Amino acid sequence: MRWITAFCIAALLLPAGCATNPPAATRVRSDGETWRYFPDQPFGRKVLVERVAPDGKVIAVEQRLSEEFLAHLVPNQSRKEDVFALFGPPYESSHFPRMDREVWSWHMRRFGVMPVGLHVQMSPDGVVREVYLLDEYNKGDRPDRD
Repeated sequence: MRWITAFCIAALLLPAGCATNPPAATRVRSDGETWRYFPDQPFGRKVLVERVAPDGKVIAVEQRLSEEFLAHLVPNQSRKEDVFALFGPPYESSHFPRMDREVWSWHMRRFGVMPVGLHVQMSPDGVVREVYLLDEYNKGDRPDRD
């Protein structure tokens, strides 16, 4: 019963917590809905997106660094704007001149538990070319194997 109470309190305080910190980015969609991005990178592995209706009411608070939203990225079809719309500003942005790629990176958890690095590579025309999830377990984090 205590965990239900704790969950309900956390659910009530989460949107309020987002409202107290300034968003890393804000995006107004064509339908009037506003998306506010609240990353907790580099030490956390989440990007919360607060979706606000045109009348100012919070519609939802979504954790975007998940398999559900990652599935929206389609290599050779999705664009840089799509990546930003899904995850907001990257934790890290790099350019690899020999490959002629811009890479945006975030830290996330795969399957809710496994720490991985999300790396989205884009060509100069702004098209997503590759999406990589790289294991970020430290040696001390790995479970013992027989």
